Amino acid sequence: MDLKSEVIEKLKMVIDPETRMDVVSMGLIKDLAVTIEGKVSFKFRPSSSVCPLVFPLALKIQETVKEIEGVKGLEMVVTDHRMSEELNNLLRAD
Repeated sequence: MDLKSEVIEKLKMVIDPETRMDVVSMGLIKDLAVTIEGKVSFKFRPSSSVCPLVFPLALKIQETVKEIEGVKGLEMVVTDHRMSEELNNLLRAD
């Protein structure tokens, strides 16, 4: 299995607690790209611009991808949420 497929499979294990659906099936992961060097990038667009669970969900997504063997870097950007800027600062600091 290539790295991009593995990232998708692992992200399917991240469940939105509110809907009980995985973030991939919900279409919350956009523009997923994986380089030969193992750098992963994508946008996370919460289901609502005021989603109350955006912080724990984003952190779970980040943690899940970073744990995958072969991932050498991660650029995850949260979009379309009222606290996107704060959350993106937190994700970059981790």
